[in-house]
Amino acid sequence: MAELAEPGATDTPTVVLRKVQTRLVPFLALLYAFCIIDRMNVSYASLQMKGDLHFSNIIYGFGSGVFFIGYFIFEVPSNLIMERVGARRWIGRIMLTWGVISAAMMTVSSPLSFYTLRFLLGVAEAGFYPGMILYLTYWVPSHYRARVIARFLSLQAVFALSSPLIGGALLRMSGVGGLRGWQWLFLIEGIPSIILGFAVLKWLPDGPEQALWLNADEKRWITSILQRDVASQRQIHHLSFKTAFHDVRIVQVCAIFLIAAIGGNSVGFFGPQLLKARSHGLWSDSMVTAVNIVPAMVGAFAMVCAAGHSDRSGHRKLHIFWGYLIAGSAFLACAHAPTAWWVVCAFSFNALGERIAAGSYWAVTSNLMGARAAAGGIALINSVGSLGGLIGPNLMGALVTRSHGSYTNGLYTAGVLMMVAGFLALTLPGLALQKDMSAEVITA
Repeated sequence: MAELAEPGATDTPTVVLRKVQTRLVPFLALLYAFCIIDRMNVSYASLQMKGDLHFSNIIYGFGSGVFFIGYFIFEVPSNLIMERVGARRWIGRIMLTWGVISAAMMTVSSPLSFYTLRFLLGVAEAGFYPGMILYLTYWVPSHYRARVIARFLSLQAVFALSSPLIGGALLRMSGVGGLRGWQWLFLIEGIPSIILGFAVLKWLPDGPEQALWLNADEKRWITSILQRDVASQRQIHHLSFKTAFHDVRIVQVCAIFLIAAIGGNSVGFFGPQLLKARSHGLWSDSMVTAVNIVPAMVGAFAMVCAAGHSDRSGHRKLHIFWGYLIAGSAFLACAHAPTAWWVVCAFSFNALGERIAAGSYWAVTSNLMGARAAAGGIALINSVGSLGGLIGPNLMGALVTRSHGSYTNGLYTAGVLMMVAGFLALTLPGLALQKDMSAEVITA
């Protein structure tokens, strides 16, 4: 990529943002792709593991969700430590530890070992996603943040497209080396995270000042524009427990994320099992995993398009509202899907809506925080929302068990919850419906 032609050139913002989006964002997206793969591959493994280990839906639901207990407890401390020791060392540490624990999931042999390793995986991964969002605030001005966050998340989705195919291939390795397919899945998919952890320690800059691919003028521009953001926006600059529990803005964005996460995770961890059930036994495990590429592709495309429109129009909460409304409606429709292909279609519309909402949601939450509050604030919002990952799978497991194997009540519950999150976004205080590019944050 061409370097800046001369000091003070008028295209400095374009050049800098292009460099961030081509040299930094793809690497971060690759890291996050393996984070999601190692967190969610239990849903593919469940196609074999539940039967092999005689796990009920209750055991599987709790084991899937217990991850988020460790995640919740250590989320805020993790982000605060990252702010203190630097992104390179802390993100590298996170990846190394979660990669080892993810690979160790191959040793699960009882409910206790399942619960223990999933809990430790949550502890290891705590702070990673909010750390990514916080890290992007070191580089990207608020007016461009939804677009960059969306590019980050959509690239993550693209990088993860191969996960269903790889998962299906690994499940077919049952018997190789005396291991079951689900054991190979955990082992093989944990190794790249360990390798990438070492890559982070070697190459990731802590901030613009350490970036060898920015020249002095470009570093000065990033510093000055971010300082202007701080000076011009009425943000929360210090996050105490009193602020967190009494500021209606933080309470509301936490509530939106929590409600949507309960709905999304309740279906997400049981999605492959639902597809298997709706195929009436005609789809193999590898077919069930492979078709998940379709919703992932739809979601990635939707995020890029929606985030660009969100940045241009400033209609943040409308994107959140319509996104979650579409996502919830898709789950309601899924309850009546007669075949597995109709379930795939419903999952695709859910991904469409959820991704429309995601970029705008995280632009709102990251822009709400001033520099001092961002480390703890973004982590607090994400940790509260992540409790949905604990509640959702347990809720679905209980509803499926009570309904004697039917997913209908669980899908209705998930759909209604996501729609409630959308309506709650409409009442976000201080964020106007009309275009307002001068006020990209929620103001008091």
